[in-house]
Amino acid sequence: MSRPPRVLVAGGSLGGLTAAHVLGDLGCDVTVLERSPEPLTGRGAGIVLHPATVRWWRERDVRPLREMSAAMRRLRYLDADGTIADEQSCRYRVSSFDALYRDLAARMDPARHRLGCAVAGFEVDEDGVTVALEGGGSARCDLLVGADGIGSRARRTLLPAIEPRYAGYVAWRGAVVEHDLGAAALDALLGAIAYHLMDHSHFLTYPIPGADGSVEEGRRLTNWLWYRNVREGPELDALMTDRAGVRRPVSLAPGMVSGPALDELRGAGGARLPPPLAGLVDATPEPFLQVVFDIEVPRMAFGRACLIGDAAFALRPHAAVGSAKAAEDAWTLGAAMRDADFDVPRALAAWEPGQLALGRGALERTRRAGERAQHTNEWRVGEPLPWGLYATGDSALD
Repeated sequence: MSRPPRVLVAGGSLGGLTAAHVLGDLGCDVTVLERSPEPLTGRGAGIVLHPATVRWWRERDVRPLREMSAAMRRLRYLDADGTIADEQSCRYRVSSFDALYRDLAARMDPARHRLGCAVAGFEVDEDGVTVALEGGGSARCDLLVGADGIGSRARRTLLPAIEPRYAGYVAWRGAVVEHDLGAAALDALLGAIAYHLMDHSHFLTYPIPGADGSVEEGRRLTNWLWYRNVREGPELDALMTDRAGVRRPVSLAPGMVSGPALDELRGAGGARLPPPLAGLVDATPEPFLQVVFDIEVPRMAFGRACLIGDAAFALRPHAAVGSAKAAEDAWTLGAAMRDADFDVPRALAAWEPGQLALGRGALERTRRAGERAQHTNEWRVGEPLPWGLYATGDSALD
């Protein structure tokens, strides 16, 4: 190819922006098309870092990990009264969606990071991809990267028979500033990853950077997740109906959860959680939630289009590698493009088998972890965490 390959990335979250940087650094002409008209900040979600997730920061010398993450060296299991039932050493780093997103977005040329620009449809032919844009207009590219998440329009176009499969539970989430925690909560939680196992449920918490990006103790946020089983049908429909009366398919952002659902959450927290964890839930002004799905695709490459991250395999959160999987898809895609001398069909054909194998393996491990915690009650106090991408434990970072 006499000119740099023209690449369009559908979706401007962490996976899409990572793919844009990786391919752009190889010389590709890359533009990101993001549906949201606003930057994707303010999500408040915690992320466990993995070597694949932070590879861009390390190789591009963006900034030291200690400035964007907290080192976790203790894993605790809490009893029903909040005392420590088990403690063991660990080697993880934890951060937040906002901290990663800000760095990835800040190093994008704004002209190549188009907000409020959604893909309406596309057609793949031998020579390229014609992309139709919502609101009119079209664009032509040599490679279309579908990085548009669980509800991926790219996946629906390429694999219309593939639907998300509900796992039977949801993840409630929230975050509280550390200096707002009471003494009992600080004693139990400060500087540690903490888990509490219940009958058909579990809760975890760990610190993440504050809203201003600070990782200083006291200014950080304490991020929490509570996995709760919800029956599919009217019960799930009622929970996922927002304050405006709209049934949301995947998630409810802060400020969207209905009053009755929040009242039920806080009541359940007081009844079921150890006092330090119930206090976290009570101290969170606007908890948010996400439905847990499994998504598995039989293909990721389609001539001159591909799927990465959650658009291809949506992993249950229990291995803490959703962002790592998307980043690994992006890095291996870049390597395949380079090795194929930017012959897109040849690159995708070489790239696909390894990423399908990775996705299937990671999905099975996260599915098994979720079933053991939420449905069969096999997860036991003191077990090592199932965190890892290729294998349990490979998320370790100093």
